[in-house]
Amino acid sequence: MTPAFKAFGIKELSSISQLNSIDQRFIDDIKVASEVYPFKTNNYVVDNLIDWNHWETDPIFRLNFPDRKMLTDNVYEKIKKSKGHIPEIEYKNLIHDIRLSLNPHPAGQMDLNTPYFDSMRLEGLQHKYQKTVLFFPGQGQTCHAYCTFCFRWPQFINDSNLKIQAREIESLLIYLRENPQISEVLLTGGDPLIMNSHTLSKYILPILEIPHIRTIRIGTKALSYWPFKFVTDNDANQILQLFNNVIAGGKHLAIMAHFNHPVELSTSIIREAIARLTEIGVTIRSQGPLLKHINNSAGVWSEMWELQVHLGCIPYYMFLPRDTGAQHYFSETLQNAHRIFTDAIQNTTGLCRTVRGPIMSVTQGKLELLDVQDDKFFLRYIQHRDPKMAYKVFLARSKRPDPIWFDDLAPYDNSFDSFFKL
Repeated sequence: MTPAFKAFGIKELSSISQLNSIDQRFIDDIKVASEVYPFKTNNYVVDNLIDWNHWETDPIFRLNFPDRKMLTDNVYEKIKKSKGHIPEIEYKNLIHDIRLSLNPHPAGQMDLNTPYFDSMRLEGLQHKYQKTVLFFPGQGQTCHAYCTFCFRWPQFINDSNLKIQAREIESLLIYLRENPQISEVLLTGGDPLIMNSHTLSKYILPILEIPHIRTIRIGTKALSYWPFKFVTDNDANQILQLFNNVIAGGKHLAIMAHFNHPVELSTSIIREAIARLTEIGVTIRSQGPLLKHINNSAGVWSEMWELQVHLGCIPYYMFLPRDTGAQHYFSETLQNAHRIFTDAIQNTTGLCRTVRGPIMSVTQGKLELLDVQDDKFFLRYIQHRDPKMAYKVFLARSKRPDPIWFDDLAPYDNSFDSFFKL
């Protein structure tokens, strides 16, 4: 039987019985951190994925509950001193300014990626790479639970100026018809699979009529956070029928599943969900970031990739945390990231080696860290705004002792300058 979906936000913290044994000071710190970062979890995650006997170090707890150290000391103290002690409008402006300082939309999402048609800005669309368009359906801009590291945290803070969303699909269809070079559409969010089958079909079925679209991708965390969606929810069979219709319509359907730890793949219900999807011909590709405090261990990654392959998923990307939000809290150095990835992949079977990483999504494109030798960083773009720049190896050097992102690197010499420009 499917449990009723129950979301927990800050107002519902006291109703999570497992938190009763946790020091109140830690609960207070969660509340302070959630003033800046959105917080939401649910009863499946709380009851099935967290080891409450070791909650302090539990990876899924860290994945769901904001940590005080996600804020700098200065910001933490400023919030503590201000909340309830200054006028509400001043406090809201303070939080707004803090959020803006966290680079809410990195890599040119708002200015460089948003396309235009007849001089009209097409809100809710992103077109960074030649053949792929991202679409943010308005009714899919929430999630079953929020990941603490999420680089799309601005989608969940009720600030319309920071949210990317499309209220209707017509602008996407017009844009696709005018751009026959586009061959795939990625529905993203938020999480499009927060929608029921009736609502989701209104977004997906019209895309099937565009002949040059060959692939529909759906970015989702639903397999991890609410696998009942595909198995025992009232709507489960209708969701699978919709997916069947996509495949019968001649399109490739790929679920871009976000996994951060092997424990997310450990329950019987998620294994049944994966089986039901793959049985009808859905391809599941798995991706997730390397995160300090959660999965910064080669053993965790090799175990996760092996398990994904065993269950019928295709390992796709190991990302690095983007330059937004609490990047300082979750990021490893580039040297450590490369070592963890290499140690992990060397301990897997060949079928796991479809995965690529470590990957940085930067303004120019998707950047792969191939090797580190002393102060030489070997890199290449897997995707680039200019397709001719992809798959060319180039060299960089560090501008600081412990680089964590592309901005911390510089061209190794003048011959590589072009790789650092748009």
